Amino acid sequence: MAINLQKGQREAINAPKFVIGLGWDTNTSSTGSAFDLDASVFILGENKKIIADEYFVFYNNLKSPDGGVEHTGDNLTGAGDGDDEQIKIDLNKVDPRVSEICVVVTIHEAESRRQNFGQVRNSFMRIFDAATNETLLKYELEEDFSIETAVEFGRIYKRNNEWKFEAIGAGMKGGLADYLNKYN
Repeated sequence: MAINLQKGQREAINAPKFVIGLGWDTNTSSTGSAFDLDASVFILGENKKIIADEYFVFYNNLKSPDGGVEHTGDNLTGAGDGDDEQIKIDLNKVDPRVSEICVVVTIHEAESRRQNFGQVRNSFMRIFDAATNETLLKYELEEDFSIETAVEFGRIYKRNNEWKFEAIGAGMKGGLADYLNKYN
């Protein structure tokens, strides 16, 4: 049975291989332009910085060099039910220097399309066991991000050799470049 988390809550992940599913719905009538949301993963060391450029996993770099993190590909529309984008995690393959895996969702060309997360609803992040497909944890973003164009959904982090998930739900006005500046 899945554990539903609230913003700020933390929970252990009891599966060595799991999949992060991210989903959302958009208000197509509000801007006249189609939405394209992108999930990205920042793989960080103890210093909260990306351990190497190749450890920034997104639609143009789908897999980390250690094979521990794999993005299944960019979903350009977000149409339909269920996960819009997925990220596969294999903790057995994750580089030992890694202490944190941050998951961020940004709106592609948000400024020119005049879009923000206030026009996005039903956003969620779930973690399910890769072997059984059982949903282990789920976090639904209930906050209204009226001006934000990027949201850090959550992070997976290691403490005392145990991997845990924290529901973050922190919005930011900016894009991928701003997160790269933060984590580089």
